[in-house]
Amino acid sequence: MDGISENRKTEETPVLVTRASMPPVEEYEALVRRIFESRWLTNMGEFHEELKAGLKEKLGVRGLELFVNGHTALEMVIQAFGLRGEVITTPFTFASTVHAIVRNGLRPVFCDIREEDGTLDPEKLEALITKDTAAILPVHVYGNICAYEAIDRVAKEHGLKVIYDAAHAFGETICRKTPEGREEKLGVGNLGDASMFSFHATKVFHTIEGGAVTWGNPENDFLEGLLYRLKNFGITGKESVELVGGNGKMNEFCAAMGICNLKYVDGWIAARGRLTERYRGNLAGAKGIRFLSPRQDASSNHAYLPVLLEGGKARRDEVFDSLCAEGIFPRKYFYPCANAYACYREFCDERETPVAKRFSESVLTLPLYPDLSEETVDRICSLLQK
Repeated sequence: MDGISENRKTEETPVLVTRASMPPVEEYEALVRRIFESRWLTNMGEFHEELKAGLKEKLGVRGLELFVNGHTALEMVIQAFGLRGEVITTPFTFASTVHAIVRNGLRPVFCDIREEDGTLDPEKLEALITKDTAAILPVHVYGNICAYEAIDRVAKEHGLKVIYDAAHAFGETICRKTPEGREEKLGVGNLGDASMFSFHATKVFHTIEGGAVTWGNPENDFLEGLLYRLKNFGITGKESVELVGGNGKMNEFCAAMGICNLKYVDGWIAARGRLTERYRGNLAGAKGIRFLSPRQDASSNHAYLPVLLEGGKARRDEVFDSLCAEGIFPRKYFYPCANAYACYREFCDERETPVAKRFSESVLTLPLYPDLSEETVDRICSLLQK
C-alpha cells in the first residue's frame, strides 16, 4: 500500500499545482484518539519524540530539532549561531528565506544563480564577501542540490557559517567518496553547519504545518539544547528562563500526521518520479520549453516540476493564462525575485542578479502530486505544445 488514491479521475478539474498527500484516515484517527485520551496536546509529547526519532533516522543526520513550521526553524537556527552583519543568499527563493535573515537584524546580500539548476552560483560569491559577511544561506531550489563543495570551500576560506534552506529537499541524498575511497550516500541535512526543512502541507513530506533543523557536524551539537530552549521561550527549568526565546514547538496533532506520512513518503516520491518522467518524455524536444538539470550524483524527491519558457515574461504569462482557462493552474514559482519585493527595494536591485530575474520571468511550475493521473499529465503536455 502506497497511500495513493485508487479512485483517481481521468480528468481532474480543477488541476492545482499541488495537492497535499494524505495517509489513510483510519490511521490518523487512531493516533488522534490516543491524543484525546492522554490530553497531552503539545510541549514535546509522545508523538513529538517518536517523529523526531523517525526523522533523524530517515534523513540520516546526527542531530534534529522539530519546529512549528519551517520559517520559525530557519529564524531560530540563524539566531542560534549568533550572526551579525550580512548574509549572502539567493534572490530566487520563497519570501521566508530572506525574511528570516532580516528578522534577525541581518542584512541580506543577493548572489545570482546558476543556469543549469537555479541554485546559488558559487563563482559569484567571492565578489560579494566583505568584512561584514557572517554567513551564506543557499537554497536547494525545487530539490536541486546546491554546488555545496564550492560553497563550503569559499565559506571555510573566509570563516563563514553555511546554513542551507532545504525546504524542498526532504529525503534527498548525495553519493560521494569517503577519504578512504568508499562510496557513501549522505543525507542533505548533513551539509554545511545546519539545514532547515519545511513540512508544510504542500511539501513532499508534511506534518500539516511543521519544520526541522538538522546538522551532521558534531561541532554543532550545541544546537540541540539551544534550539530546544529557543523554541520553548528560553525556559531552562521549572523556575528558570535564561534566554529570550519564542514559541516554536510542534504540537501532537501535527506530529501524529508526520508519523503516519513517514510510512508512505517513499511511495509518494516514486509516484512523483514516474509522473516527472512522463512530463519529460512528452515534452522532449518541444520548442521553447526547457527543463532544469539537477546533479547526477544526487537523488531527487521530485518536489516540483519547473519549466522555463522562451519569450520572456509576456510569453510565460500568456501560457499561464491559457492553462488556467483550461482548468490547469500552474504557479509562477518564484516570481518576482526576492530582491524585487517592495519591502527590500530600498537597498537592492533585481537587475544586479540578471539570471535570477530571467528565471523568475520565464518559469512555470507544473502540477505534480502523487495521485495526479497520467492522462492529466498528457493533457497538460498537449496544451503546452499547442
